[in-house]
Amino acid sequence: MSNSSSITEFLLLAFADTRQLQLLHFWLFLGIYLAALLGNGLIITAVACDHRLHTPMYFFLLNLSLLDLGSISTTVPKSMANSLWDSRAISYSGCTAQVFFFTFLFVAEYCVLTIMAYDRYVAICQPLHYGTLLGSRACVHMAAAAWGSGFLNAVLHTANTFSLPLCQGNAVDQFFCEIPQILKLSCSRSYLTEVGLLVLSACLAFGCFVFILFSYVQIFRVVLRIPSDQGRHKAFSMCLPHLAVVSLFISTATFAYLKPPSISSPVLDLVVAVLYSVVPPAVNPLLYSMRNQELKDALRKMMNGCFSETIFPGFFCRAFTM
Repeated sequence: MSNSSSITEFLLLAFADTRQLQLLHFWLFLGIYLAALLGNGLIITAVACDHRLHTPMYFFLLNLSLLDLGSISTTVPKSMANSLWDSRAISYSGCTAQVFFFTFLFVAEYCVLTIMAYDRYVAICQPLHYGTLLGSRACVHMAAAAWGSGFLNAVLHTANTFSLPLCQGNAVDQFFCEIPQILKLSCSRSYLTEVGLLVLSACLAFGCFVFILFSYVQIFRVVLRIPSDQGRHKAFSMCLPHLAVVSLFISTATFAYLKPPSISSPVLDLVVAVLYSVVPPAVNPLLYSMRNQELKDALRKMMNGCFSETIFPGFFCRAFTM
């Protein structure tokens, strides 16, 4: 039996035992990671450089892309490295950093998605008050509150989790370090304080979910009363990408943490973890760009500038001044 003071590293769950499958996992995750970097990087660049996208909706989308980049960079590179080098180890400090940054970015992203629902609600249900309720200062304050909430949650949960005595070994049943898996290693009853914090966080998350649900009920009531097909199409184009992202984020995370223990298994836990931690950062840019003509136009203009320029430094922003 070990304790936390004697643990210097943790052993993460491996995706495969054979070398061929380990390399397959490496190349698959590399493709997903590069897709996430490219997609979110393009959105960040387009929003930053195109003055037509300097609106609250795209400001929050830029924040979401930054959080997605941070989130997938917290978990995937280490998993790729372990598969490439046929290892399962992660240092104690590395595991602590993963828990901190994943919690920080996960909570902040959920807060940003909640704010984006409010942005869509005001834009469609109270358009005359949009400039007042979502001015530049208000947007910055809301974004700062989202990042600050994530940071505060991460500090509390990480400090409390790693202050617990760990008596059940050092094998983590997940491909990255997360709080529920670390709690399984703690001594009996010593984890109840952290469980209490998790319940409090779950209650706050449920409050955000209710707010998002209420916002969309009001949005759809207004949209369905719009007389013109063009007006309804434009309103749906503004809301459906965000609704798809929220649905993917909430459904996979809820199933991961609230599924019945009777159906839990290492393989299922692994698949669900990939669905809520790896897939959303990669597909979010696609979901937001599919039905958003302004964003597609900005990306097309940026790509045209890329191919028309022969000198790379600074071509992104020069493309928008042509």
